[in-house]
Amino acid sequence: MTMTTAEADKILLANFAPWVLDLGLTVEAVGEDRAVLRLPWSKRLAREGGGLSGQALMAAADTATVIAVSAARGGFVPMTTVQQSTSFQRAVTGTDVRIEAVLTKLGRRMAFADVTLSDAASGALAARASTVYAILG
Repeated sequence: MTMTTAEADKILLANFAPWVLDLGLTVEAVGEDRAVLRLPWSKRLAREGGGLSGQALMAAADTATVIAVSAARGGFVPMTTVQQSTSFQRAVTGTDVRIEAVLTKLGRRMAFADVTLSDAASGALAARASTVYAILG
């Protein structure tokens, strides 16, 4: 049974720190090996010059991976980030960000994902991330 976006949003609300929830992330889609989230544009998250901060983008990529792993496993289990590498390709200014985390390998104790972060208005790639998680439960 595939997880619904409502179930994924509940995982987001129940398992993330208040400052992550303050980003305003919403789950747009989930599948057997992926999750798509939206990070709404906010001046509060922008750096000098108007681009969204890298810290906000990295937190969004990290969060999308947790939702993708949860969707693949049929529910949330405790997990922790082991590694995240992010390459920024262009600034995002004045528009939401679409985050898609795709699992490349899901084992019993480890999960690996590739994450793309795109300008939601134009579709232009803003950043790529590679994430590794240890599954604790």
